[in-house]
Amino acid sequence: MYHSKNSLAIFEIESSPPISIQPPLISSYNDRIRPLLDAVDKLRQLKVMQEGIQLPTIVVVGDQSSGKSSVLESLAGISLPRGQGICTRVPLIMRLQHHPDPQPELHLEYNDKIVTTDESNISDAITLATAEIAGEGKGISNKPLTLVVKKNGVPDLTMVDLPGITRVPVHGQPEDIYEQISEIIMEYIKPEESIILNVLSATVDFPTCESIRMSQKVDRTGQRTLAVVTKSDKSPEGLLEKVTADDVNIGLGYVCVRNRINDESYEDARIKEAELFGTHPLLQKISKSMVGVPVLAQRLVQIQANIISKCLPDIVRQINNKLSESVSQLKKMPQHLSSVAEAMTVFMRIIGLSKESLRKIFLRGEFDEFPDENLMHGTARLAEMLNVYSTKLQKSAENGSTGKFLMEEISVLEEAKGIHLANFLSRNAFLTLLQRKVSAISEIPVKFVEDVWDYVESVVIRVLMQNCESYLQVQAFTKRAAQNLMGKMKEKSKDRVMEIVEMEKLIDYTCDLEYMSTWNELMAQKHGFEVVMNNSYASTGIRIEGFGDIEVGHLRSFPGIRDEAFDMKMRISAYWKIVVKRLVDGVVLHLMLSLQKLINGEMEKDIVNEIMSAHGGAMEWMLEESLSVTKKRERLNKRVELLKDSKEVMGNVMDRIALDD
Repeated sequence: MYHSKNSLAIFEIESSPPISIQPPLISSYNDRIRPLLDAVDKLRQLKVMQEGIQLPTIVVVGDQSSGKSSVLESLAGISLPRGQGICTRVPLIMRLQHHPDPQPELHLEYNDKIVTTDESNISDAITLATAEIAGEGKGISNKPLTLVVKKNGVPDLTMVDLPGITRVPVHGQPEDIYEQISEIIMEYIKPEESIILNVLSATVDFPTCESIRMSQKVDRTGQRTLAVVTKSDKSPEGLLEKVTADDVNIGLGYVCVRNRINDESYEDARIKEAELFGTHPLLQKISKSMVGVPVLAQRLVQIQANIISKCLPDIVRQINNKLSESVSQLKKMPQHLSSVAEAMTVFMRIIGLSKESLRKIFLRGEFDEFPDENLMHGTARLAEMLNVYSTKLQKSAENGSTGKFLMEEISVLEEAKGIHLANFLSRNAFLTLLQRKVSAISEIPVKFVEDVWDYVESVVIRVLMQNCESYLQVQAFTKRAAQNLMGKMKEKSKDRVMEIVEMEKLIDYTCDLEYMSTWNELMAQKHGFEVVMNNSYASTGIRIEGFGDIEVGHLRSFPGIRDEAFDMKMRISAYWKIVVKRLVDGVVLHLMLSLQKLINGEMEKDIVNEIMSAHGGAMEWMLEESLSVTKKRERLNKRVELLKDSKEVMGNVMDRIALDD
């Protein structure tokens, strides 16, 4: 029965007595399965699995001599290679297709060629193809061989037959044959899209089978494992209990079969199989829904249809996503350049992109291009550096005077005495004190601009290198040009800052009214200071706003000059706030102007000049595409072509499903 839901094919089989004797083994809905299976087979041929897209696959595994090849022969109605040791030495992809023509069509696909064969020669053809793939001898290979069988009566199935599991190498086999086989099997059965057809011999205890142990590693609950039990006629005792107790978690159930013996025809084998399970006193007790190759074929077709239907939407999604990703990567690849004019155009585009990125980073505070790289969030990092600089200036000035309160001012005033009216403060003394304070912090602004330009250089080079990463030939020139430019900008800023510092040393001037208001606030505390000084019995400790708790007892020894020193101290303190503000504001304004000039003009001019004057001509070097870029372009083109073909395959089958609805 076939249902349609959201353009997705879902197949179910109603419970009915199994087809007991007559071929064909095909089910009544093969015509609905065939388009889906053809699509998956086509994707497999396109090697879409190399792109990480897993395809629904029935994987046949079993211990050596479990009867695995006999089961596949019964399903396909052909003879496979037989002999001692490992008969299947490469993954054999068997594509069975019901064919209305009574004349079968068989061919092999391997090493990019198709070899036509027939039923009488298929075994030899597989042996020869295997030798070509895996070499002569008994070694194995992970390179697949595809067998296509178009024959009247076969079920529409695609299965992958893997080498039988053996622990002990025989003569001619590598010592690590078990590890090699295990690696191949695990690769095929691990994906969730794989259905595991585990072939077990009725003559052994199922829990001891190596194939069971392997399948349980990847499918512990058994929800994607179906077991087929061979040699039922040789060990009928206890078989019913084995397949009903299910001690090894076979989620999809068991099917017991009798394989063809010696020269029996496949038709005779099916008749004898039906007689065995219909008349044997022990085997006839097993449910008819669990016995016979026809039942196995029907179950496999049903399971295959269901897993394909389940996986199709995800396969379509993965193909579309990977195609979009690959096309996007291809568009980001550098343009293949054929002339200096093209190279210059591309290079100017690189500079333009870099300038726009730097505007975002340093001028507009946008960081959408580098959301997770805090170092590239320019305005935030510059603001942090500015806060550190401002705080350091303030603390450095506060810690500059380590002697007793007013003693530095008294010392300077003593040395600045002259012949003039007594009630005038000495401007020379003020300038001397000011110059000392400015000199004490003069290295801080210079170090600040050096740090800023070092940071700007790292960001500029990061942006430039990212935008020209596809043109390794010019990266060195571009980086050198950027470093030279940053060096010049840094020296200009240092000269400008040292000039600002020198101005603060030479001139004591401000029109900022805050100076007078601050000085008046500080001088308002002079009365309390005088009270302490004039009362020899008073405490020698005093709190002065802006200076904290200080000891002033030593100043009683300087009655003639201490008032003048107090006034000088308050003037210097009030003026210093203005100086620090100018050193912060002036330096930052200069840096922001310099950044504007750098981004909007000087960077382009200097880097272009460097590139154009490069020895040998860097523009010509851009025409020589690197080998890694060429290989990446070829790889992406192949991937895009493969995924486009895969998308077309899936589009056709989805259209077919829609029409059937």
